Amino acid sequence: MEGILALMIPLAPFIMVLGIVYMTKKSKLEEKRLEATAAGSAEKAAQYASRVQQLEDRVQVLERIVTDKGYDIASQIEALRDTRRVEDEGAGVPLDIARKEKA
Repeated sequence: MEGILALMIPLAPFIMVLGIVYMTKKSKLEEKRLEATAAGSAEKAAQYASRVQQLEDRVQVLERIVTDKGYDIASQIEALRDTRRVEDEGAGVPLDIARKEKA
């Protein structure tokens, strides 16, 4: 027992220095990990903020369409439906592209 104690006493300062170096390196590595995580989080936050801004702009456009034109949109949709019906039934003036008018 005394032999082990006699060996540990001179080695204790070296073991302590190794422990301090290990803890210092470990804390620096953890700090770098935190910085990398923070940089990634900041980049994602910027992307999310950009996407939110795009969506807000789209909502503003939709709100403007709805509030500016009011109920006129429904009549425009019906007019488009009527135009399609006319085209489907073959009504209207036929376009004869092969035969050109002579002036």
